[in-house]
Amino acid sequence: MVQAARSGKQNIAEGCMASGTSKETEIKLINVARASLEELLQDYHDFLRTHNQPIWEKNSKEALYVRELGRSQSEAYTTYREFVETRSAEVIANIAICLIHQANYLLDRQISALEKQFIQEGGIRERMTKARLEVRKHQEKGKK
Repeated sequence: MVQAARSGKQNIAEGCMASGTSKETEIKLINVARASLEELLQDYHDFLRTHNQPIWEKNSKEALYVRELGRSQSEAYTTYREFVETRSAEVIANIAICLIHQANYLLDRQISALEKQFIQEGGIRERMTKARLEVRKHQEKGKK
């Protein structure tokens, strides 16, 4: 579980760092992050299932409360700290499931936007080739 969580976070960071040089790499790394979070989600489901604990329904009052916390402007770990430090493992696992769903939703939107941008603008190799061809074209005009 720890490795899946760490991989998700690290691949988001690496993907964002790669955005300036390669949209293709950024898309791949964000997809890897998404897959890691999906693995983590399944781990939490397995934890609850093996401990015969309920998984909150998407629109249960508890899940809605956690989702509402995520909408605050100042959301950070401190937003959830009290719950994580004072609640049972079952509640913490369900909170994590809600947060993973939120992160996955946002990553899905980011991946979609990146793919659209890549289709419209191309990758760095395409842009570099286009720029190089433009320079050659201007150089040839200058020789004539």
